[in-house]
Amino acid sequence: MVTLNRENFDYDLVVIGGGSGGLACAKEAAQLGAKVAVLDFVKPSPRGTVWGTGGTCVNVGCIPKKLMHQAALLGEAIHDSQPYGWLFSDPDSVRHDWVSLVESVQNHIKSVNWVTRVELREQKVEYLNGVGRFKDPHTVVAVLKDQTERELLTKCVLIAVGGRPRYPTDTPGALEYGISSDDLFSLPQTPGRTLIVGAGYIGLECAGFLRGLGQNVTVMVRSILLRGFDRQMATLVGESMVERGIRFLHRTRTLAVEKQSDGRLKVRYQTCGDDADEEDLFDTVLFAIGRQPETASLRLDLAGVLTVNGSGKIDVNDAHQTNVENIYAVGDVLYRKPELTPVAIHAGRFVARRMFGNSDETMDYRNVPTTVFTPLEYGCVGMGEEQAEECHGKDNIEVYHAYYKPTEFFVPQRSVRHCYLKTVALRGGDQHVLGLHFLGPGAGEVMQGFAVALKCGLTMKVLRDTVGIHPTVAEEFTRLTITKSSGLDPTPASCCS
Repeated sequence: MVTLNRENFDYDLVVIGGGSGGLACAKEAAQLGAKVAVLDFVKPSPRGTVWGTGGTCVNVGCIPKKLMHQAALLGEAIHDSQPYGWLFSDPDSVRHDWVSLVESVQNHIKSVNWVTRVELREQKVEYLNGVGRFKDPHTVVAVLKDQTERELLTKCVLIAVGGRPRYPTDTPGALEYGISSDDLFSLPQTPGRTLIVGAGYIGLECAGFLRGLGQNVTVMVRSILLRGFDRQMATLVGESMVERGIRFLHRTRTLAVEKQSDGRLKVRYQTCGDDADEEDLFDTVLFAIGRQPETASLRLDLAGVLTVNGSGKIDVNDAHQTNVENIYAVGDVLYRKPELTPVAIHAGRFVARRMFGNSDETMDYRNVPTTVFTPLEYGCVGMGEEQAEECHGKDNIEVYHAYYKPTEFFVPQRSVRHCYLKTVALRGGDQHVLGLHFLGPGAGEVMQGFAVALKCGLTMKVLRDTVGIHPTVAEEFTRLTITKSSGLDPTPASCCS
């Protein structure tokens, strides 16, 4: 625990980075009596996009993504409503207005920005709109918006600067003409025919809601979909997106992006194994090939903070301390930790309590749930099959699985061929559950509850002994009886089978 001593320091804690993790730590520390300052500055994207307080999640991440995903789902619901008896004089006349959506999303974001600033003021956290860098382990230099500099002498520092999208360095025109998720949610014009380069969760989520909003979408996949996720589930996600009209170019990389006289973008690309280059025209090219930590400008060397193998990522101990005792780090800058907003928030609070609240709590990075908000959502928690087999051996793993039919899909006769779930469990005893995976509507809401159960030591016996709520999609987990090893057909005969 850090003793509050302001005789030699201006602050007990200076937080560099005003995103979810940094703000959570700052507010918690202030509530515990610490004198805290937060440095937050948004460097414009290559396209010139900037935003307000709150970090990636609020401004160009989770929140606008979920709102646009919801907009796409509402489009599906409009068409689904007709077989349920809702009448339209001309259903084909229903159109989506991109500009109205962007305006609504940005208005909500601005309201969250305002609330965030008010909360900091009420909790007496000093907010500085400036870029932070180290002078030494206890001195942070704030370069303010007007380019003046201010030195902050502090007992402790938290690094919470997060990351920004990467652009390919081997593709001429990518930086000049492409956009990233930093730009998409405030794009002033309809994206139109869109190429998304990258098949991680950000790329697939953007592809999904753009297609749902009526855009023509192509996804370029250099290697595999959803790296780091269960392979079978990733394949099913991709198949469900193809079924919705999204085009995939597999084992393909960009060679160049060239702007045409009519404003469209010509993309030259190459598919592995093909000698000839190919090209196509798009209105928008979005790069979602990964993110890089924003640590390069911090002058970590002056504070003695080490990064891992030139990655810019920082390794920390269980207390989230770097190799320098008074300097901590949370969020997406961490080495081999989940890059998720709620993870950063949890960690930020734990750090504050350890520093100023006499707590010995540590962040538990095991069994962190997440959801990929593709048109058919994919939620998971715990291990995938490959990870479980690697850790415990294939012969010690049992997988229970099933396809299922959401009741709400019956009347509009929507496809259910990719609605699927499985649990990965140990074979012995009551069969301790190692992971749960769900592809279908409301996956995020479904998985949140089961994540709690997994943290409590869920077993297949407990799962089977649990009465499901009928008819819901979540109850399907309580009805799993067929194992992959049995070879039996996991397709149900009816919704009550």
